[in-house]
Amino acid sequence: MPSFDEVLKEAGEFGRFQKRVFFLLCQTGITFSFLFASVVFLGQAPDSYWCRIPGAVELSERCGWTLEEEQNFTVLPLHLANGSYSGECERLDMVWDTSVSCASPLTHYGNHNAGNLPLAECHDSWVYKQPHSSIVSEYNLVCGNSWMLDLSQAILNLGFLAGAFTLGYAADRYGRILIYLLSCLGVGICGIIVAFAPNFTVFLIFRFLQGVFGKGTWMTCYVIVTEIVGSDQRFVGIVIQIFFTLGIMILPGIAYLVPTWQGIQLAISLPNFLFLLYYWMVPESPRWLLTQRKGEKALKIMHNIAKHNGKYLSPHYSEITIKNEEVSNLSFLNLVRTPQMRRYTLILMYAWFTSALIYQGLVMRLGIVGGNLYLDFFISGAVELPAALLILVTIDRIGRRLPFGISSIVAGIACFITAFLPEDIPWLKTTVATLGRLGITMTFEIVYLVNTELYPTTLRNFGVSLCSSLCDLGGIIAPFLLFRLAAVWLELPLIIFSILAVVCGLLVLLLPETKGMSLPETVEDVEQLPNHFGKCGKKRKHRDTNSYI
Repeated sequence: MPSFDEVLKEAGEFGRFQKRVFFLLCQTGITFSFLFASVVFLGQAPDSYWCRIPGAVELSERCGWTLEEEQNFTVLPLHLANGSYSGECERLDMVWDTSVSCASPLTHYGNHNAGNLPLAECHDSWVYKQPHSSIVSEYNLVCGNSWMLDLSQAILNLGFLAGAFTLGYAADRYGRILIYLLSCLGVGICGIIVAFAPNFTVFLIFRFLQGVFGKGTWMTCYVIVTEIVGSDQRFVGIVIQIFFTLGIMILPGIAYLVPTWQGIQLAISLPNFLFLLYYWMVPESPRWLLTQRKGEKALKIMHNIAKHNGKYLSPHYSEITIKNEEVSNLSFLNLVRTPQMRRYTLILMYAWFTSALIYQGLVMRLGIVGGNLYLDFFISGAVELPAALLILVTIDRIGRRLPFGISSIVAGIACFITAFLPEDIPWLKTTVATLGRLGITMTFEIVYLVNTELYPTTLRNFGVSLCSSLCDLGGIIAPFLLFRLAAVWLELPLIIFSILAVVCGLLVLLLPETKGMSLPETVEDVEQLPNHFGKCGKKRKHRDTNSYI
């Protein structure tokens, strides 16, 4: 009886069928990037706002003021008299007398100097010139409430974290495509509720759920693509991430064209419903079906793949052989019970955590500049394209391990050098910092591929999801690490980033080379992988068959 890889080779490892499925699932990368980075535009700071003094509404109606005139009459004079008073987070601790002059209302309080009038902290009386432009103005996330905007992104990352555990487990238990479709439905429904959330609490609850389902779509589509192509074609996992970058580049265009945050939220959420059409276009992973002892369904899919690829499976392919290893009650212990699995899991978890923390830290550090937000965001996405191209050029020629380790080490060295470059050579400082961004982007993208290739089919989706959950933890920690350390010394975060990156680069060099190697099917296969000094692509013999994979 032939092995799955032998059947896949005869049916076509990357034929017309796989290319079609690959292209369809790549669109998930675009929509996931929308969710991942949308807070930048959903949470834009309002152009102009101030705290309204009690009674100002009645006075404004009596005088027929526009919002701009109200600001000029009730806020601007105080700012001119007291430069520290902006009118944004404080208000006059008084109630307007509606009988005052419309031309100069503050003269009614002539016994006080305008700069000495009593002030009080503003709580819920903010006025915005564009009240629905962002969630900041919608839910008053300004002044003492500004930390809530950071909370909204932290909640999304917590959703990613929860999704990695729950839906990663579910995809290994109940099937890749089922969980993918349910996740797409969940992202769309939760996205609509977020857009029309009546208060910030409801917004956070469904933002969290959108993160849960969003992680389910991203991780599951990645695993499906990896499992239906041959070992020499698994670069498709890198190409999927190019679509993530394309999403980063498209998002500012959507935000520029859509004036309200609700419109942006709907624009990035509704496309997920289109993915439900994949029920008729994308099959279940035949590898997963074999692990569930559903050989007939797997063989039927393989015949369909061969037909679309213009191939023909031999008549003796009536059954496909795969090692039968049933894993019940999946848990973290399954990933650390054996020596090799334990070493790979710990190294990969550190790599996920480090690459996410440094990636987001560098993005935030380079992004805190003046200028055109839409253009700057587009350029920051474009910088990531060379990283994917470098990976595609190197992984099939050099392998995975060396580009993985070297890119992380280069990122660390670049961060360290950037920290000590003088400010009076801005072009050099920016160039070296960009090299660090390029290096850590390569690390971030390769870890997806290597993580998928090092875990057995029975644990792959769960293992990738659990390890990548450290990515979400890194994303939660990154802003706190960046801003708190920068308060001590602006370049201190770069020093920490450099240490983390170099250690990551050295650790991943201890992983085996997976270039040209068949995907392991069981934990035993993983334990038999050659060490990092061994020959890559070594053949492994099945216990229960005479065929090699």
